[in-house]
Amino acid sequence: MILGFNDYRQQGEALARALQREFALVELHRFPDGESKLTLPTELPTEVILCRSLDQPNHKLIELLLAAQTARQHGVKHLSLVAPYLCYMRQDIAFHPGEAVSQQIIGEFLAGLFDKVVTVDPHLHRIERLDQAIPEREAIALPSASVMGAFLAAHTQQPLLLGPDEESEQWVRAIAEPAGLDWAVAKKQRFGDRQVQVALPEREYARHQVILVDDMISTGNTLINVSQQLRRQGAKTIHCLVTHALFGEPVSHALHQAGIENIWSSDSVPHPSNAVGLAGLIASAFRS
Repeated sequence: MILGFNDYRQQGEALARALQREFALVELHRFPDGESKLTLPTELPTEVILCRSLDQPNHKLIELLLAAQTARQHGVKHLSLVAPYLCYMRQDIAFHPGEAVSQQIIGEFLAGLFDKVVTVDPHLHRIERLDQAIPEREAIALPSASVMGAFLAAHTQQPLLLGPDEESEQWVRAIAEPAGLDWAVAKKQRFGDRQVQVALPEREYARHQVILVDDMISTGNTLINVSQQLRRQGAKTIHCLVTHALFGEPVSHALHQAGIENIWSSDSVPHPSNAVGLAGLIASAFRS
């Protein structure tokens, strides 16, 4: 059975259809003081997949704890978490004395609740595998490159793929090379959470359809900087393809104002820009 929450219901139901399994909703009530009350189906099979993306994660993590423990009490023996966006993966070391290493803490928390954790394009810096963050459990990080590449093949014609910084190279390369597309990566220097400076690689951008590719957008500042430079260099059109859309309407407006015509995202996080479904990709991982 697939168990889902109302804030990720459409994606949970799509996964259930792809796996040809029953979908059931976890009933959620929040009290005025912020506490959550959850109600699960009383009859559960021994194997359950809990599907919920972990953007805006703090209350969701508590609700995962309540749901997982309740499922175990109702006889579930093997419990999987499908979290296409996995939170708290960026802080993987303490940069200053006393800082919490959230990747390690949240990874161990999830390992204590679930037998398997499946996510898509996790934002890992200094580790190579997801099971290094979620120890002693089956931890699967699915690359979105195949479904993203298929989307671009259907909606663009021989674009230039551009990563806004060095960290984005892994995603740009994975999408571009199998499809034989041209690609490049810019260099970024960060001066704070909202102040960045980007240097474009030496390329001929005039008359090109440029696709900015990254794993996530939050403030959008880096993409705005890159898009403004591309416009000055005469790019024909500029679009953006991102796995995790972690931004609101003000950022969307700023991105369009900077010259980005289309923002395409996967449905890892519910967002108006969702254009690429992940249910088939995730279902294939379970079937294999």
